Amino acid sequence: MSAWLITGGAGFIGANFTARALKHTTARLIVLDALTYAGDLARLDGLLGPRCVFVKGDVRDEVLVHKLFAAHAISHVIHFAAESHVDRSILGPREFIQTNIEGTMVLLEAARSAWHGDCDGKRFLLVSTDEVFGSLGPQDPPFNEETPYRPNSPYSSSKAAADHLARAWHHTYGLPVVISNCSNNYGPWQFPEKLLPLMILNAVEGRPLPVYGDGLQVRDWLHVEDHVSALLLILEHGLLGRTYCIGGHDECPNLEVVFGLCDTVDAVLGQPQGTSRKLIQHVADRPGHDRRYAIDSARIRQELGWIPTQRLSCALPELVRWYVGHKPWCDAVRSGAYRAFYEQQYGPSGTP
Repeated sequence: MSAWLITGGAGFIGANFTARALKHTTARLIVLDALTYAGDLARLDGLLGPRCVFVKGDVRDEVLVHKLFAAHAISHVIHFAAESHVDRSILGPREFIQTNIEGTMVLLEAARSAWHGDCDGKRFLLVSTDEVFGSLGPQDPPFNEETPYRPNSPYSSSKAAADHLARAWHHTYGLPVVISNCSNNYGPWQFPEKLLPLMILNAVEGRPLPVYGDGLQVRDWLHVEDHVSALLLILEHGLLGRTYCIGGHDECPNLEVVFGLCDTVDAVLGQPQGTSRKLIQHVADRPGHDRRYAIDSARIRQELGWIPTQRLSCALPELVRWYVGHKPWCDAVRSGAYRAFYEQQYGPSGTP
């Protein structure tokens, strides 16, 4: 039986992909995750078993990664594993360089070594971000696959470098690489440092809602279920060496998103409308904060028939109810209590 290696599979998007892939393919799924602060096995509850195996380890660990290729007939690599929060990259860029660049190179080399040039039926999908393209002006057309790279943060720079490595390994060594660049994801199981869950939980608890600058930064919102459906199409039917941009076609300024979340929280909690909006506090803008992202998904629509099915404004009530209903998980993640359990089972983070 062939196997798919899913790196970062205990993360937000990786876990949602794993759940969808388990229903979609008969291949064995090998989920590799270092269980750093944003990785959580709770996201994989009910998924692990004979056809879905978890391995704790770091993509930078060459010995471990090569052992996984040797031990399993890995035909597909879906590479999610990455340090992914812009603020954290500004405070400490080293981990982003090591994981996002060096880790990607280790995986590319392991695949090249294991497949020995016989790439028939093999795929290496690198999951990337629209942040590699930099920032758009108000009237600029959306990013597409021909947009020049202009990353503006240590995070986006490290992801841009990973994209370039994957493309180089395809052109130089013939590795069967495809790359995706997605817009801002949202949905269940997202780590509470991200905008939507942060604002939802703070509003539920009556805590301040910090909004960077004027809050008019525009993002293109993509539901994680739409994202993982696109990734499966790209993985199985995308053209080798191709890049596919995945966007929700759902642009909205951050401040409007926060207003919508506030009103939805008030409705879900049965409190007077306007209660949560009073918690909004404008704070100093993030250094190098990109003003606008938007994606033109024409290529994946025309070549693979994918279109997004969800809009943020319609998804907010269900999203708020999910986070309210999973507050114990959110509290454990924010406090770090969940990590003690994993370290008892698997050892400190970063060790295989």
